[in-house]
Amino acid sequence: QARFVESGGGVVQPGGSLRLSCDVSGIIFSVAVMAWYRQAPGKERELVASISPGGRSNYLEPVKERFSISRDDAKNMESLQMNMLKPEDTGVYFCTKQGRLGPIGPWGQGTQVTVSV
Repeated sequence: QARFVESGGGVVQPGGSLRLSCDVSGIIFSVAVMAWYRQAPGKERELVASISPGGRSNYLEPVKERFSISRDDAKNMESLQMNMLKPEDTGVYFCTKQGRLGPIGPWGQGTQVTVSV
C-alpha cells in the first residue's frame, strides 16, 4: 500500500524559508508523477506543484519563482523548497502520487506550515 510521510513544516515569519520532505513507500517511485498539495483553513485542498519522472515541474501561479519541487529517485523522496513565504502560504502540506485526473492517495498526515509575524 502506498504511504506518504511528510515532514519539515513549522512556523516562520513572512519572507522566511522552509524545506518540506516526503518519504514515499509502496509505489514504484521512479515512474510516478509526484505532487505537493496544501489545504488552508476553511479552503479546499489545492495542487501546489508537481514533478514528472523526467524532472519536469509545474507550479501553482502564486508560488512560481518562490517554490521549487525536486525528487530523489534513489531515496524515494520528494521535497519542496519554499522561499519568500507569505501568510497566504499557511496551511497543511501533503505529498502524493499524481494521476491524470488528480491525486492518488491515500493522504498522509501532512505537515503544518504557518507563516506569521
